[in-house]
Amino acid sequence: MESNNTQQPLLDTPAKKAADEVERLSIDDMLQRYCGEFGLWQTKHFVLTCLAWALEAFHTMVMIFADQEPNWRCVGSDCPVGSSYCDMDPGSWEWTEGKGSSTVSEWGLVCGEKYKIGLVQAIFFAGCMIGAGVFGHLSDSKLGRKGSLTVVCIINAIFGIATGFSPNYWVYVVLRFLTGFSTGGVGLTAFVLATEPVGPSKRGVAGMSTFYFFSTGIALLSGIAYVFRSWRELFIVSSLPSLLFLLIVIPFISESPRWYLVRGRVDKAMELMHTIAKTNGRHIPAGVTLALDDEEDNDGLRNNVVEGSLKDVLVSPLTRIRLILSIAISFTVSIVYYGLSLNVGNLKTNLYLNVFLNAVTEMPAFAITAVLLDRYGRKPLTIGTQWFSCVFCITGFVVGGVGPWKTVRMVSGVLGIFGMAGTYNLLFIYVAELFPTVVRNAALGCATQAAQMGAILAPFVVVLGDGLPFGVFAVCGLVGGGLAFYLPETLNKPMYDTMFGMHEGESNRGRQVC
Repeated sequence: MESNNTQQPLLDTPAKKAADEVERLSIDDMLQRYCGEFGLWQTKHFVLTCLAWALEAFHTMVMIFADQEPNWRCVGSDCPVGSSYCDMDPGSWEWTEGKGSSTVSEWGLVCGEKYKIGLVQAIFFAGCMIGAGVFGHLSDSKLGRKGSLTVVCIINAIFGIATGFSPNYWVYVVLRFLTGFSTGGVGLTAFVLATEPVGPSKRGVAGMSTFYFFSTGIALLSGIAYVFRSWRELFIVSSLPSLLFLLIVIPFISESPRWYLVRGRVDKAMELMHTIAKTNGRHIPAGVTLALDDEEDNDGLRNNVVEGSLKDVLVSPLTRIRLILSIAISFTVSIVYYGLSLNVGNLKTNLYLNVFLNAVTEMPAFAITAVLLDRYGRKPLTIGTQWFSCVFCITGFVVGGVGPWKTVRMVSGVLGIFGMAGTYNLLFIYVAELFPTVVRNAALGCATQAAQMGAILAPFVVVLGDGLPFGVFAVCGLVGGGLAFYLPETLNKPMYDTMFGMHEGESNRGRQVC
């Protein structure tokens, strides 16, 4: 009987004691306390995932070279000075580099057919807009972040290569739409997957650093296009990296622990957190486990799936106003960013050098914004960078376009891009932090869709000519900066997992719901 009494505590007490001593932490807390916020594991994961941004740059900016209007020359001696080929007989002029150098020369997209160049560009961005919404939802739900990134890269590789074999213009349009559909999901999926395993104090700088890969991709594309002058070869060569990414990089990328957690796969999330800690030279003690932000104070584990949708975002007053403001700001910022980029393309250099310089111009903006991001916060920088751009757009609108003022206008455009490039990329970080994990990609997808709509409209603003585009850009920058005043600051605030957790957390902090 005595031995039975001594054995009873060994059977019952340890389990009860273990249950009482379990430390339940959010992912942010576990990263800060035990795993490391940006160690070796995060560095490798971040670099590999962000390579997808270069792929997005390839598929998006390839149109600049493929749809360019090549140089032409007269055939024979009868060539009026200052004449246009639209006023000449078809056989009296020819393309300098042959018909295969671009879609314009191959399919005669000139004169009355010139509108088709803008049409295919608009349709590509329309595909991006639709794809951003679709894959934003899928990456929050069943496919996950890594699954969605895999799917979009497969589609990009297939239709990107197929575009190089387009037999006519309308097949080309369809294939560009399908490529745009998948391209719209690349950036936002890669951004969320790269930054979610990063600790809160390092997330801002890490988020800004993702866009170096996009600018580097543009710079590399200018070199590729310089070597492969045929538009068909260019599409094939610029699409092959998507295939290589699938075969070489994707197998070494991990799914987001936050997605595992909200899908109820706590064991997989904990397994990944242990891997992160071990790779970073850290250790997670026994009895420490993950919990969603709305169950940290509960005793029992919850392994059910937690889901969210845009309906949940719109029903909640807290997230509804955030989504509306994010969409409006993304729209105005995109008009200015893409519009000014087109204006900078008018520099008196060759096309390949122009694109390279545009990409390099953005990089200092990323660096400066990244340095200031965690010092002054997201909100002041969102306002300040837009109004910085607005000031120089006003200057470009007021000054003339002749004589020395032409140089002033050009410099104003470059400085306008400098400011708006910082805003454009900062918005990815800001919007991602404004929404919980269950709807983060869906909300980011809506903001990306709004940005794509702005990209569609930007060329139509540019064709206004003279100083008018600068006036439109100035108004957009002023309005966008004003709207940002109504967003909350997210610096050093937790990334919530669920809608309930966000409401509880914001209420506990005594925040006012706009």
